[in-house]
Formats: sequence, C-alpha cells, structure tokens
Amino acid sequence: MLPFYKTILVPCDRTPNSQYAFKHAVMISRRNNAKIHLLHVLPQVDSSMRSYISAVMGENKLEDLEHTNMEKAKEEMTHDLEEFAKKELADFPEDLARFAGAEVVIGHPVVKILEVAKQLDADLIVMGTHGKGAIEHAFLGSTAEKLLKKSKRPVFVIPLPE
Repeated sequence: MLPFYKTILVPCDRTPNSQYAFKHAVMISRRNNAKIHLLHVLPQVDSSMRSYISAVMGENKLEDLEHTNMEKAKEEMTHDLEEFAKKELADFPEDLARFAGAEVVIGHPVVKILEVAKQLDADLIVMGTHGKGAIEHAFLGSTAEKLLKKSKRPVFVIPLPE
C-alpha cells in the first residue's frame, strides 16, 4: 500500500533552509490533503551557565527571569511562525486552510521534535538541512542527521538549493 500523509510536522528555525522545507511540505500537503504543523525548539540554557548565573543572581531570581523571558520568547516566536505561514500561503487559501498552527517548545531539538511528532501522530517530518562543512559536521553532527537516526517516522530532509 502506498503511504498517505495526514499530518506533517515541519521543524522550523526561520532560516532559508527551513523556509524552503516548508514549501516542500506545502506541496506534499496538497497531494495528500494533510495538515501542516510548524515547530520551533528554543534551546535550554546550558547547565554550567545556569549554575554560574544562579550563583550570581540567586536561584529564585534566575527561575523567575528564565520563566518570564522564555514565555515571552515562546509567544513571540509562535506569532512569528504563524505570520510566516499566513504570508507564504496568502495567495493559496486552500493551503492556508491545511495549516494547523505553530508550536514553540523548549529543550533539545531532536528530543522535542520526536516528542511533538509522537503527540501529533505525525505521518511525516519535513525539515531543511544546513549543509555545514565537513569539519563542523564531523564535530557537531546535524539535527537532521540525528533525527534520521532516531526517528521511527519518515523524515524528508530538504537541502537548500545552490
């Protein structure tokens, strides 16, 4: 049986790579009448940095500051992603109707992408790749590569065109 996609998750960091991947997701959505969900993952503050800041500021002040700023960042990024999708799809009302919204979460990108994909029961993850050079790739790896290794769902990785 041929695959049928009902729910597509698009991790988006607002780079040209993820914007290009979104366009591919829209085309797949058209073919399958699938819902598209955008996701942005805000990184957590590094634990060593957290320890340093809490020692300087105090644990309670750090938690209050972190909570307030992260919530504001999540709200702003959610709004930005929704506006991005509306702008991209403004001339295509049938595609805009399939846009299911944007979500912003905090944590490790690969872990959070997999968690949200599971929550949504996503049939497909469509994401862009940064195409870093060999040295950066050897030391850092890429979110796309790590996701490909860990995901039990199909992952469509879109390189930025040259």
